[in-house]
Amino acid sequence: MLDIAANRTRGHESLLGDLRRLARHTTALDEDGSFPTQDIARLAAIGALTAPFGGGEVAGIAIGAPDELMEVLRLIGHGGLPLGRLYEGHVNAAALIIRYGTREQIRRARRRAAEGALFGVWNTEGADGVRLVREAGALRLAGTKTFASGAGHVACPLITARDADGAWQMVLPQLDDAARADLSDWRAHGMRASATGSFRFSGLAVAPEDLLGGPGDYHRPPHFSAGAWRFCAVQLGGIERLVDEAKDFLQANGRHEDPHQLARMGETLIAAETARLWVRRAAHLAEAAGVADTPEAAERAVAYVNLARSAVERCGLETLERVQRSVGLAGFLRTHPLERLCRDLATYLRQPAPDRALCAGAAHAFRDEAAGDLWR
Repeated sequence: MLDIAANRTRGHESLLGDLRRLARHTTALDEDGSFPTQDIARLAAIGALTAPFGGGEVAGIAIGAPDELMEVLRLIGHGGLPLGRLYEGHVNAAALIIRYGTREQIRRARRRAAEGALFGVWNTEGADGVRLVREAGALRLAGTKTFASGAGHVACPLITARDADGAWQMVLPQLDDAARADLSDWRAHGMRASATGSFRFSGLAVAPEDLLGGPGDYHRPPHFSAGAWRFCAVQLGGIERLVDEAKDFLQANGRHEDPHQLARMGETLIAAETARLWVRRAAHLAEAAGVADTPEAAERAVAYVNLARSAVERCGLETLERVQRSVGLAGFLRTHPLERLCRDLATYLRQPAPDRALCAGAAHAFRDEAAGDLWR
C-alpha cells in the first residue's frame, strides 16, 4: 500500500511539473482559432492519449479507477482549460469505444491513440444535422456538426448521426484531406485555444466497421448523463488554478495578511474543496461496477452527477467573484494571467441544460428515503 501511495505521489508531481510547463504556452495561444498542438504532443509523450484505452499510465498515474482519472483530468484542467476540454473529449470517446466497440474497433482506436491521434466526441447539430444516407448501395454522411472542439485537429472524431429510421447512431468516420472545419463562428469570451467550430461531414463514406454500437446507444442511461462528472473534474482544475494565482498575487503584493483578504481566501478555499468533494463522489457513483445493472443504482448515479454539475458551477462562480474582488482591477488587464483564466472558466462553466440537470437531480429526493440516505 505504501509503495502504491508513493508511486501515485511521484506520478502526481511528475504530471504537475509537465502541466506547469504546458501552462506557459496558454497565454500565447489565447487567440481565435488557435490550438495547443505542442501541448497535445506532450500529452501523447507522457502516455495521456493511450491510457484511456487501457494503454498504460499518465506520468505514472494509472487511470483505471475513478480517483486516478479524476486526478488526471483535474491536473490537466489546472494546466489549461482549453487543453482540459480537448482531453476530456478524448477520454469520453475512449469510454464509448470501450463500452460499445468491437474488439477490432478497440484495437484500432488504441493503435491510433498510440500514434498520437486525438479523439473527440461531437454531438451538437448544425443547421443541417448529420445523417446517414444510402447512395448507390453505400452509406455516406451528410450534414454538419457545430461546437466541435478541436475541429480540424481531432483526427478521430466520434459523432452521432441520424439513421434512416431517425435514430441516433454513433459513427467513427475516416476523415479525408478536404478542408471541412470552419472556426469563423467561434468568437467566444474564453476557451479561444480550443479550436471550436463547425465540421462538415457531407460525402464521407461510412464502412460497416465505422459504426459504433447500435441505434440509441449514445444516449443510453446511465452513462450519457453520469459521464458529466468528467467535465466537472476539468472545471475543478480551473477553479483551483484561480485560487493558486490569487494566492501568488496577494503574497507577492504583501496583501496576504489583510483580514478582508484572508476572509475572502477562506471562502474561496471552501468553494474549491466543496467542488472537489462533489466531483470525487460523483466519479465514484458514476463509475461504480454494475451501475447500469439496476435502475436504482443508475438513477442514483445520474441524480447525483446532475446535482454535482450545479454544485461545481456555483463553486466556480463564487471563486470567480471572490478572486476578482481580491485582486482588483489588475486581474482584468490582459497582461495578467487571471484575466484569461477567468474568461476560460466563465465560458467552460456554461454547460448544456443546467436547469434541467438541477431539477432532474432534485426529483430524486422525492423518494421514501431520508435525505442522508439518498446517496448510500
